Amino acid sequence: MTFGIFLAAASPLWAQQKPDGVKTTFQTSSEWRSTIDNRADAVMIYGVKGNPSDKRKKWPFPHRVKSWKDRGYTIHFMTGIAWGEYQDYFTGAWDGKMHLDEGQVTQKQDTLWHGHMVPYLVPTDNFIQYMNEEHIKPVIDAGIDAIFLEEPEFWARAGYSEAFKREWKKYYGFDWRAQHESPENTYLANKLKYWLYYNALDKVFTYAKEYGKSKGMDVKCYVPTHSLVNYSQWMIVSPEASLASLPVVDGYIAQVWTGTSREPNFFEGKERERVFETAYLEYGSMESMTAPTGRKMFFLTDPIEDRAKDWDDYKRNYQATFTAQLLYPNIADFEIMPWPERIYEGLYRVSANSEEKAKIPKPYATQMQVMVNSLNHMPKSDNKLSGSAGVSVLMGNSLMFQRFPTHAGYDDPQLANFYGLTLPFVKKGVPVKTVHIENLGYPAALAETKVLLMTYANMKPLDAIAHQQIADWVQHGGQLVYSGRDNDPFQTVQEWWNTEGNNYAAPSDHLMEKMGIEAGAKEGVYVYGKGAVHILRYDPKEYVLAANKATPLLKAVEERYNAATKAQLAYKNHFYLQRGMYELVAVMDESNSTDSYTLEGQLIDLFDPTLPVYTKRTIAPSEQGYYLNVALVKDKNRPQVLAGASRVSEERVTKSAYSYIAKSPIETTNISRVLLPKQPKSVLVNGQETFDVNNWDAGSKTYLLGFENNPDGVEVKLLW
Repeated sequence: MTFGIFLAAASPLWAQQKPDGVKTTFQTSSEWRSTIDNRADAVMIYGVKGNPSDKRKKWPFPHRVKSWKDRGYTIHFMTGIAWGEYQDYFTGAWDGKMHLDEGQVTQKQDTLWHGHMVPYLVPTDNFIQYMNEEHIKPVIDAGIDAIFLEEPEFWARAGYSEAFKREWKKYYGFDWRAQHESPENTYLANKLKYWLYYNALDKVFTYAKEYGKSKGMDVKCYVPTHSLVNYSQWMIVSPEASLASLPVVDGYIAQVWTGTSREPNFFEGKERERVFETAYLEYGSMESMTAPTGRKMFFLTDPIEDRAKDWDDYKRNYQATFTAQLLYPNIADFEIMPWPERIYEGLYRVSANSEEKAKIPKPYATQMQVMVNSLNHMPKSDNKLSGSAGVSVLMGNSLMFQRFPTHAGYDDPQLANFYGLTLPFVKKGVPVKTVHIENLGYPAALAETKVLLMTYANMKPLDAIAHQQIADWVQHGGQLVYSGRDNDPFQTVQEWWNTEGNNYAAPSDHLMEKMGIEAGAKEGVYVYGKGAVHILRYDPKEYVLAANKATPLLKAVEERYNAATKAQLAYKNHFYLQRGMYELVAVMDESNSTDSYTLEGQLIDLFDPTLPVYTKRTIAPSEQGYYLNVALVKDKNRPQVLAGASRVSEERVTKSAYSYIAKSPIETTNISRVLLPKQPKSVLVNGQETFDVNNWDAGSKTYLLGFENNPDGVEVKLLW
């Protein structure tokens, strides 16, 4: 069965999409509480019946909705499409039939569970009907017009349940085949898993929009999903970029956080965590998935993670992922946190060497709130990330198809074939982008790419049309670097390149034929039109599984970059970006240099909960920096809170005074820097005088203010 339906249309349907006014959001299954009132624009109430992970009492959905709405939040809805509080479906309470056979099952006949009596699902038509009736309809009846169905996930090691076997027969027209028996079966199994969640989201979102329309509502539908990088590395199959072809999908949340980005990878022969670099590539794969379509994209970060670590670990990696997300200046909408009840109320180790557990340290809570409040003001920017722009790596949904099980001894440890094309450049400060093969039909997909790197060692093209699109791009001046031995066991699966009149030994042979290059061509440079193809006969994993092996790739890209731009590919060990008044720096280890990076200005350190002001800061390798440069503030004559651990509203300015209301969760401390025209003579907090001349910084014209937060609001008034 062809997957051509998943190729992006040439004309995006989203150009007319109206903004909804929501810039920041978060998800929670809890009712409003003073300890978790983080003051984002919107809240995604999780689950009509709650969340399987909840340990607390599960309040009724209407109660939870009302509790947040009464506090001024825009109300959205989130639940899982692959799992959730759906026990009434599995145990027969809904339709009188047990449905536990619809769980995802491994070869050993183990069901993959997400909670008690909550398996990961094979999304059947019957389950889709249940979702529509029991979870989507009541949400729309409650007046909620934005629905987020998260994590459409089918585990690669699953595919042995009776439900999956029935879906196989229905889809392919022949009996189920065990995926472990051949690469062919693996590929067929994963294509089906991929389609099942594509189909489920299509049907549920179609119902949501049609039912909403019948009630006079314009319901928006979003998919919160891990990145293609992570799903491929974690051996999970999901629709990902194919959803670009669905007119019922309005946008996504990029579920990237410490837990995904700390997955180890290989570079220079060493397997280890590289959280910043991995997060940078994860966010990039999510941006490139949607950028050509114009759909809305929220970037997520999480101040902690699912795995039990210590607070220092959480803080360090939060800074890395937070910096990585902000290095994409075209994304300015954010999920500021998932599960605030876990963040503010959970108990975690106080240090790596201690078993003592405590709630979030107050300084970290302050720092976190300074960071998330800055997102309310984070602008889109036309500024570019520093470095030699124009190098992109091609990726596709079929990255998820070849990960499990291993066939014929061919392994791709920790997705090394992907990292082999990306890390050698990211580590040298080249702002590598990713391009989705499914999006090549959009003119914008390759518009800024000068050199495109690709391989079919870890993925396969699902449709022949992509090859014509790549060939046309090369003909008009694009420079393609193809790296691969083309001998992995998936090269010969029964697909379009070797069926229906085609007889190519490998899909790359079809691509090369489009450009007049013979099948199985040797290494070298082949000119086509105004561009060229540089073929390397290494699988990309070979560039990172051992030390000092990336030279052929580096040299080839350097040559192609020079041919495309008449400039040298510049190497460095850092990234820098300015977004409005914010400056971001990431300095990498394992690079071509061990130099630190120096910033100068009137710099408020947003990673320091005391908000100090510096005129110079130095960021060392493996560190990141996030600063508000007062010199870059647009209207420096207007009194304003530049940075703070509470959200500001009801601002009033007169000739001699500035006042506002500050709100943030109880049991947290606000620290803020307030820009003023001159040194204040009085600072009132809830009517009490708190002025301290030592808190005035004359160089930046800012006053450092601190008090205990309150979600009901703290009144602040500064007079000069």
